[in-house]
Amino acid sequence: MASAAAAVAFVGADELSIELAASFLRSGARVRCFVPEADRSASTALAELSGLLRCASPAEAARDFALVIVLTDADGVDELFFGAEGTAKGLCMGAAVLIRSTLLPSQLEKLEQKLADEKKDVLLDGYIFSGLSDELKQQIVVVASGRQDVAERARQFFNGLDKTIYLAEAMYLGVRAGIHPSIIYDIISNAAGSSSYVMDMAKAVTFPLPLLGVAYQQLIHGSSAVIGDGSASSLKVWEASFGVNIVDAASQQIYDASKLADQLVMESKSAKRIGFIGLGAMGFGMASHLLKSGFYVVAYDVYKPTMARFDDLGGSTKGSPEEVAKDVEILIIMVANEFQADSVLYGSAGAVPVLSAGTSVILSSTVSPGFVIRLNKRLEAECRDIKLVDAPVSGGVKRAADGTLTIMASGTDEALHCAGAVLSALSEKLYIIKGGCGAASSVKMVNQLLAGVHIASAAEAMAFAARLNLRTRSVFEILQHARGYSWMFGNRVPHMLDNDYTPYSAVDIFVKDLGIVSCESSNSRIPVYVSSIAHQLFISGCFSVYETLTGVKVEGKPHLLSKEDALHSLPAEWPEDPMDDLVSVASHNSKKILVVLDDDPTGTQTVHDIEVLTEWPVEALVEQFLKLPTCLFILTNSRSMTADKAMLLVQTICRNLEAAAKNVPGVSYTVVLRGDSTLRGHFPEEADAAVSVLGEMDAWIICPFFLQGGRYTINDVHYVADSDRLIPAGETEFAKDAAFGYKSSNLRQDHKQSVSISVPWRSEKDMAVFASGMIQAELKGKKFLCRTAASFVSARIGIKPKPPICPNDLGLKRALTGGLIVVGSYVPKTTKQVDELRSQCGQSLRVLEVSVEMVSMKSTEDRDQEISRVVELGNAYIQNRKDTLVVTSRQLITGKTPEESLEINYKVSSALVEIVKRIDSKPRYIIAKGGITSSDIATKALEAWRAKVMGQALAGVPLWQLGPESRFPGVPYIVFPGNVGNNSALAKVVQNWASPSRSSTKQLLLNAEKGGYAIGAFNVYKLEGVEAVVAAAEAENSPAILQIHPSALKQGGVPLVASCIAAAEQSSVPITVHYDHGTSKSDLLQALEMSISSLAHAKGLLVEAELGRLSGSEDGLTVEEYEARFTDVAQAEGFIDETSIDALAVCIGNVHGKYPPSGPNLRLDLLKDLRALTLKKGVSLVLHGASGLPHELVQECIDSGVRKFNVNTEVRNSYLESLKKPEKDLIQVMASAKEAMKAVVAEKLHLFGSAGKA
Repeated sequence: MASAAAAVAFVGADELSIELAASFLRSGARVRCFVPEADRSASTALAELSGLLRCASPAEAARDFALVIVLTDADGVDELFFGAEGTAKGLCMGAAVLIRSTLLPSQLEKLEQKLADEKKDVLLDGYIFSGLSDELKQQIVVVASGRQDVAERARQFFNGLDKTIYLAEAMYLGVRAGIHPSIIYDIISNAAGSSSYVMDMAKAVTFPLPLLGVAYQQLIHGSSAVIGDGSASSLKVWEASFGVNIVDAASQQIYDASKLADQLVMESKSAKRIGFIGLGAMGFGMASHLLKSGFYVVAYDVYKPTMARFDDLGGSTKGSPEEVAKDVEILIIMVANEFQADSVLYGSAGAVPVLSAGTSVILSSTVSPGFVIRLNKRLEAECRDIKLVDAPVSGGVKRAADGTLTIMASGTDEALHCAGAVLSALSEKLYIIKGGCGAASSVKMVNQLLAGVHIASAAEAMAFAARLNLRTRSVFEILQHARGYSWMFGNRVPHMLDNDYTPYSAVDIFVKDLGIVSCESSNSRIPVYVSSIAHQLFISGCFSVYETLTGVKVEGKPHLLSKEDALHSLPAEWPEDPMDDLVSVASHNSKKILVVLDDDPTGTQTVHDIEVLTEWPVEALVEQFLKLPTCLFILTNSRSMTADKAMLLVQTICRNLEAAAKNVPGVSYTVVLRGDSTLRGHFPEEADAAVSVLGEMDAWIICPFFLQGGRYTINDVHYVADSDRLIPAGETEFAKDAAFGYKSSNLRQDHKQSVSISVPWRSEKDMAVFASGMIQAELKGKKFLCRTAASFVSARIGIKPKPPICPNDLGLKRALTGGLIVVGSYVPKTTKQVDELRSQCGQSLRVLEVSVEMVSMKSTEDRDQEISRVVELGNAYIQNRKDTLVVTSRQLITGKTPEESLEINYKVSSALVEIVKRIDSKPRYIIAKGGITSSDIATKALEAWRAKVMGQALAGVPLWQLGPESRFPGVPYIVFPGNVGNNSALAKVVQNWASPSRSSTKQLLLNAEKGGYAIGAFNVYKLEGVEAVVAAAEAENSPAILQIHPSALKQGGVPLVASCIAAAEQSSVPITVHYDHGTSKSDLLQALEMSISSLAHAKGLLVEAELGRLSGSEDGLTVEEYEARFTDVAQAEGFIDETSIDALAVCIGNVHGKYPPSGPNLRLDLLKDLRALTLKKGVSLVLHGASGLPHELVQECIDSGVRKFNVNTEVRNSYLESLKKPEKDLIQVMASAKEAMKAVVAEKLHLFGSAGKA
């Protein structure tokens, strides 16, 4: 509640002030008031307020009171505040002044400054009105703006007042061009008393207000008119001026249009066979709803895909209006305008001649009343009892499909009774309008007049609010409850505030509808000033016209669209694929080749099995033309050049193309200038250059659509998809490119010389339909020049997509070197992708950051030093099989001009070229990130002048195989565009192409099971043994196992384990490490701690157990013959079930160490039984003691299912024997021992059948 001690003064009063004063008095506040003597009506009303104290001057009223509410105009403000007894004289420290005025912003600022000079910095700008909405009805709304602390001080006086709501706008008066919420109110309400003030405000801020201007002129006309003895109301002025008696018209007999409709529906005749012409957005919904409601509907539309959709729903379609009209009971016309309506009824193959007698025609299109009246007379003249129902509809696409439209219908009673059931099925609200045909269209015309004017007024008002630096959302919230509110204002303004340009009322519709209003007003001799101006605004584009004229934005966000809604609003895709046969016919009949001049290598991102040339001598082009390919790419890299150089380059290539074509009889070609899908590059300069050589074209095709990159073109505007939104390309990060920045997203505005862009580019099917038409035009001799993104190329040549390529597709196996990733692109997307790559692959990735400042801004010596540092480390990393990322520092350095920025780009790019050129370790693969970077790396660093596009490594990421002349022939070269993929895309490609993960021992044994061979497990004791096993395995292309015995672990410890793991990781064939014959828990834990398990990765550890007991000696462990035991099958089954082991080492007569002179005596029958058991249990069979087994016996064991042999004695003995040979030094001793062991291991790998199985 307002405090009982609150003291409020009113200086000047009107009706709202008196209501507010009464509210303060009821709250217990002390209230004073000063009203000039001339204001008799206010004085009389104040006299009736009990408890109000009347004062003789403004100073007396304001003296020592904490809140002063001042009502004034511009003429009297100085006297009221600063006169001898002015308000300022009585203001106390800390008082708040709420001024209600029509002061211009400059006057408010002066007043505020004067009060501040007198140490009374207290001013608030106020707007008080009566609420009209349901929520605020009978409430007084007080809106105050000014300094935050003053506004909050004022709030305490209004808190708790009955029937009063206080809102504060905290904006400094002195730093704004002007804010006065009443301006917006006055624009919309067109109040006579303040329109001139608003016009003055518009002049002050240089803002066009065409709707207000014409309304103001009408009000001047009204205020100057004299009717009878004195001034008259605006209504009387209107009636007198234009001969219309609105009051008399309103006094005519009233009827309930909805009750007439209810009665009609009850008495209507049934009809089942409906003809429907016009399956547009509304028409399709209406026709499909009739189907759902049980009517038989036969339909026609000029757009075949829409008819196909209707067929799919169960409807019937015909090829012309004439075919639809035969034998129908009711024919519904739902076309766009009067011309189309006349055409489908009376044109070629029109409906009227074949209509049966008694048919009813429902015209639901929005047309002029005059057209309906004339049509009715024509139908009556047919003398076949064809009845017309005038039934325009309202409600939108969704309500059409739901059968919840609002329909106004008029016509003869008989016609309405025949159509009643159909009208009822389509509507939620049905109104029957008396007056015959044309009456319903008249009501619809009036509705459209109001809707169009209100939409245009809302746009004008909110744009003006934006120019005045008002918070437009706050203005909207306030005006929802004020007198200027309308349904259209409440419905459309939120979309303006969100910059949601999804069409809710198509501009073209209002151009047509308000055109009808203008035409009918002319026929009726009734001027419609405001709607005529609104009509002109819609012709100019309405919502955007104020932003275009004045440069303001209603809200500062990008013009976002919902991707799902925008794509769904487009017409259905063409049902068939027209390209399947057309491409081959065109290429064989015309020998037409599509020559793509690619301004960077990323243009190959939608094709495969296509050749790319990086050089273009005539001889090379002739060689290509003789092959008659459907397509040929020429990499120009012109985006890295200045416009002049790019033009010269394009001219040179086109001259060479012309010369080459003359040398190959019959061949012709179409040039495509492939550019970035976000509109960057030298356009139209490159196109002009091509035309200067090739001659004038019939049309230029502009198509930046690129599905894989989320680039769509809708209604001539090019969009970039971001999650579930579509952002105009001009509002994205790509438009801010230092060298190729742009602002407009509209292709028609940007490219005046291009063919009209009217096709919605949103899918590959759209592209195929357009491309098929283009091919057919070319076959008839038409010539085109194309400026496109990548998707156009694949559609034009009819290429089918294939899955992303992986290393196995190219036969790429484990390599001896790492991969090389080079990143030069600076777009924010690339930086995010690099960050994600480092995050996901940090453990296995080596990162070398190139300082952009060092290579582009410092001395030549500093530049060379930075390049040498990166080269030295890069060679070392790649040689050691580490994937290596060479990335420019992420701080973007730009020049003062586009030319300077290009020069910096060149220096950075040339540094990357130099780095890659000096890396002599052949990488396993190369990824180049960014268009210019990838081009320079391919042509300058790798010296490739041709390559083959194999396909894509990821959607939109082309993969080349470099030609034989390049520095690294056959190496996969992945061209990764800077603007493609989500944040994890680069990491995904690197993970796919990195060296395959190490196989686990379990996986090796599974592979052996599938291949019917065995894996050799070799005990090692020191580095020479480790190297011998790995060298033999690599030489024989075989998997192998490094095995460590407990005694070897005790002697070698961590260094031995580390050397085994390092050797396995660096090997080019699958090598794993196995802990052999562990007998104690502590030994096993120690082995695990030393990371022997690290190579098992996600497959998990393999656990092998030995069941039974082998005789013999191994590494100090001896088992006497009498202690040896064969493996028991039953015991083995129980053991496997209890332990879930992965591999079982069995005893079937095999021994550790040497076999006796009589040779081995293996129980192969027992082995077969154990094989049956382990095969059933999914356990691998292992045999220890393979040293000394004859070859035939080894093969029998493999045939019986042994998948792992342990080998120790023979390898160890070969090492000991080598030591007996005299050598000069230790190095030779080690080399000799290694070679001796390697020979034994290689022989065993062949024996076990694993050679060649890596």
